[in-house]
Amino acid sequence: MSEIEVQLKKGVLGLCVLALLSRRNSYAYEIASRMADAVDMGEGTIYPLMRRMQKDGLVSTYLEESPSGPPRKYYAITPAGRDSLAAQIAEWRGFTKAVDQLIDGEGFGAQPTQTTATATEQEGESRHDAS
Repeated sequence: MSEIEVQLKKGVLGLCVLALLSRRNSYAYEIASRMADAVDMGEGTIYPLMRRMQKDGLVSTYLEESPSGPPRKYYAITPAGRDSLAAQIAEWRGFTKAVDQLIDGEGFGAQPTQTTATATEQEGESRHDAS
C-alpha cells in the first residue's frame, strides 16, 4: 500500500465511521469489520478513533445485552456528530471534485498543450501578419 493511500484512508476514517453511525447504531467490532471490508483498515485503527470521537462529543455510547456473551458497547452518533458529518461530507465532495478536475485536465487554464513546432509556426505567422 502506498504512503498516499495510507494517508488518504486515515484522513477519511472519521467521516466513514460517522456515515455508518448515521444509518444505525453499532458496536466497535462491527464498525471495524465494515471498515476493514470497505477500505482495508485494521481493527487497531478503529478503537483509538472511537475513543477520540467519544471524547470530542461526536458519538455517545451505551451497553446492550448480547445473546452470545457479555454486554456490547454500542456507539450512536450525537447531534454534534451529525453536524460534523454534514461539514465533512461537504468538504470531501468539494475536495474530490477539485482533484477530479485536476486529474481530468479541467480548470487551471486547461487548454491542450501545443507542440513546439506548432507554437513556432504560429509565432512565425504572427510576425508575418504584423509586417
